[in-house]
Amino acid sequence: MSAAEQHFDVLVLGAGPAGHKAAIQAAKAGQRVLIVDREAAPGGECVQRGTIPSKTLRESACYLAGLRARSEGVIEVSVPAQTQVASLMRRLRAVRGHHEDYLAAQLERNGIVRWRGRARFLSSESVEVRCPDRSLRRVRARFVVIATGSRPRQPEHVPVDHEHVLDSDSILSLIYLPRSLTVLGAGVIACEFASIFAALGVEVTMVDAGARPLAFLDPELTSRYVQAFERMGGKLLTGRKTEGVRWDGSAVVTRLADGVELRSEKALCALGRVANVGDLDLSAAGISLTTRGHVPVDANLRTVVPHVYAAGDVVGPPALAATAMEQGRRAMRHALGLPLHEAGEVVPVGIYTIPEISGVGLSEEEAVKRYGHALVGRARFEELARAHINGQADGLLKLVADPAGRLVGAHIVGEAATELVHVAQMALVGGLTLEAFVDNVFNFPTMAEAYRVAAIDAVAKMQVATKAAA
Repeated sequence: MSAAEQHFDVLVLGAGPAGHKAAIQAAKAGQRVLIVDREAAPGGECVQRGTIPSKTLRESACYLAGLRARSEGVIEVSVPAQTQVASLMRRLRAVRGHHEDYLAAQLERNGIVRWRGRARFLSSESVEVRCPDRSLRRVRARFVVIATGSRPRQPEHVPVDHEHVLDSDSILSLIYLPRSLTVLGAGVIACEFASIFAALGVEVTMVDAGARPLAFLDPELTSRYVQAFERMGGKLLTGRKTEGVRWDGSAVVTRLADGVELRSEKALCALGRVANVGDLDLSAAGISLTTRGHVPVDANLRTVVPHVYAAGDVVGPPALAATAMEQGRRAMRHALGLPLHEAGEVVPVGIYTIPEISGVGLSEEEAVKRYGHALVGRARFEELARAHINGQADGLLKLVADPAGRLVGAHIVGEAATELVHVAQMALVGGLTLEAFVDNVFNFPTMAEAYRVAAIDAVAKMQVATKAAA
């Protein structure tokens, strides 16, 4: 039996990055907030099965790869066959626990009410929550934010059984490292796992119908990623469509459209994700999914129902934790009529492949379209003393500026890319020019020196162009 309907100012469905930040923003604006999630602890897929677990495994892979590079053959570094995956993630419980405690403390400190349960819309204004003890509770709110995350897309021709053919959730439940792995897809998740397992010594083959992996990125970055992946023993098959996958009793057989069959111990299906809204009964709220399985929203994350917003993975790409946080915050600020800044160009993208890839602002192509011309400066990591000291001299930092020399974008592949990008992010916010990087002193030796090297490269080109024009 359900209790009487309770009322809140804001109801947030999902306690992942988007939902958590939406709830915090609403509470700080003086709203009475309820957050509903299936898990006992906040964090969502990001903490339970996504970002935190995969990056913990990645850290082990990076450590081994880094030790291999730094020792220059003095120490034999390899991962024995049939190594237990759990042994490479021993710190996961502690890492996850610390983050869950931090998120829970934030919610409590801001007076946010938490219910554990499965929510479904009864109407666009009323939501029912089924609790773990099977009791039902009803809630009505002035604003609702759908932030229930995503789940792996499972194409009909790829029978995911979570034992031989895995998806991006079950891949981390592997007991042992496989000897070989076929990865279907070449997006963010596919490329991250492909490089992680290749670094751990697994024979990895990545297959995708597209022309190149991570097609939304600057081609210079993706080519560096591919080179690194292949040096680790990985194999990339692009422009190849998968027709079917089956377990034949001894191996996973992946059949390609051209008749080629790939055999591997395991396969990972990473062909996208869809909104995790199966139990929400969105139709009762008057909301329909897109053909790609996402919740459609406008630039301010509002659905077709004016008081219902959606943020994070449920709305589709880029489906990154940092972007989801900003989307949750932005949705709530718009709902409450709070000031908004221009979204998009100053939000960095971080991809935790090996090597890391990150970017912020305009690409070279976008800058040319906007300004008619762009100044580009490059710093190759082999030019940096710190990169050689670290044994990580393969990388690139690319600065993009408008014709007047004002920074409009930065794109990085290599050691610490997801950290380095924040220097460019602050430069974009501050409207700095390339000269700012040239005229200021950087610690030596550091990876951040790459900014000065790239800026000098771009300024030199600008001076040559100016003389030629004169």
